[in-house]
Amino acid sequence: MKIFRRHQSATPLWRDEFAIHQADERYVGRRQFAKFLVLTSLGMVVGNVWIALRSVFRREPMFEPLTITGAAETPVGGVKLFNYPGPQDPCILVRTAADRFVAYSQKCTHLSCAVVYEAKAGRFECPCHEGYFAVEDGSVLQGPPPRPLPRIVLEQRGAELVATAVEILPKGHRT
Repeated sequence: MKIFRRHQSATPLWRDEFAIHQADERYVGRRQFAKFLVLTSLGMVVGNVWIALRSVFRREPMFEPLTITGAAETPVGGVKLFNYPGPQDPCILVRTAADRFVAYSQKCTHLSCAVVYEAKAGRFECPCHEGYFAVEDGSVLQGPPPRPLPRIVLEQRGAELVATAVEILPKGHRT
């Protein structure tokens, strides 16, 4: 049965079965390199075209108006909590004067902790990492939050106060 006997050699059997030359694998040929560059560039162009098309055809979100019940009964310096634009979006309304209301998202822009209104200091405070926001415009006064609080646009319609949109202000905004 000499047919099944293998000649003893210094190289393992698996090296004989695979026709891969390790020395040749370290070097990349010009054609392989050019092919890689072309395909990578094509992928980047397709990605940029996709981003450009999405920005061209992007629609501004439409928000349903929401009547904030009980806003008229809120005393000056008082707070009313409500959800807008969806049921999972907590907001905080503050009556700053007899005829002036401000409303913001209640989620801190740092780590989404709930902000609370501190009437004595006249600001919103995030208890998680001591972030402070201005009541007038929602801008960051102190702490780690990177952006102002999203402002809820309010309209007075007769005796009703109606939330109509969410306005996200740019980083570092100050009015």
